[in-house]
Amino acid sequence: MKYKREEIVYALVLIAPFILAYTLFLIYPTIYQITLSFQKAPLVGTGEWIGLENYSKLINDKLFWKALSNTGVFVLWTVVPNTLLGLMFAMMVIRHRPIFQAVILACFFIPHILPVTVVTEMWTWLLSKQFGIIQEILDAFDTKRINFFTSRYWAMPMVAFITIWWTIGFNIVLFIAGLRNINPEIYEASEMEGASRIKQFRYITWPLIWPVTALVLTLQLIFQMKIFDQMYLLTGGGPFNSTLVVLQLVYNKAFQNNDGGYAAAISLVLFGIILMTSILQYQVLKKQED
Repeated sequence: MKYKREEIVYALVLIAPFILAYTLFLIYPTIYQITLSFQKAPLVGTGEWIGLENYSKLINDKLFWKALSNTGVFVLWTVVPNTLLGLMFAMMVIRHRPIFQAVILACFFIPHILPVTVVTEMWTWLLSKQFGIIQEILDAFDTKRINFFTSRYWAMPMVAFITIWWTIGFNIVLFIAGLRNINPEIYEASEMEGASRIKQFRYITWPLIWPVTALVLTLQLIFQMKIFDQMYLLTGGGPFNSTLVVLQLVYNKAFQNNDGGYAAAISLVLFGIILMTSILQYQVLKKQED
């Protein structure tokens, strides 16, 4: 099929704004970041070309490895629990009438649309050692008050809990969409054969919902490896760097130390880790699906 010259020109005119915006806001910053990672340079301004020195510096940077391990721990705290809880709540919600489903879904999804600043302020108030409602509940059980966000033992789990509460609504929506695609006649046939709820889940629900589960796991892995906002606002990386994550280290190096080259190198290493982990996870999940 041949297109007229006018049609081609018209199409190019329509997509030109998108191409311009894509180049300006994605391609150019990416290329600039890659070149910056090979320089000893401030965040803004000219720098000195030093080759792979920033990357070799990472190998002996204990703070980088600490931030990377903290990010990994946070991923373990959030990805699988968030996925399993999302599936569990979705299976509970879908058994109700449509009107009740809508109400329950709204209750779960409202936190997801809240800005991170609202979420962190709300939980900071709830968990405040002096005035927090949670602390009042602890008092009722004769338990010592806890400063959750300055405790080395409580800070990371508490941020993980808040993150799950904040983001689980998105997972529930995805799982409900997947569950609605399962033909109800399959369940009816299994009930006639005497299958229990557990067997229905094991042999019907789980295999048929697996593609959605794989999608949720992959999205959660990417989102949580990029953790920054709530960790920075709730703990600031403390106490004693016990909640310092990779993106906060990038922020500190770039905006506090004005070391744009090293910050760019760290962020590119994180991008590589996320990319390789996502590809590996996709291959494993795809093999399991097959």
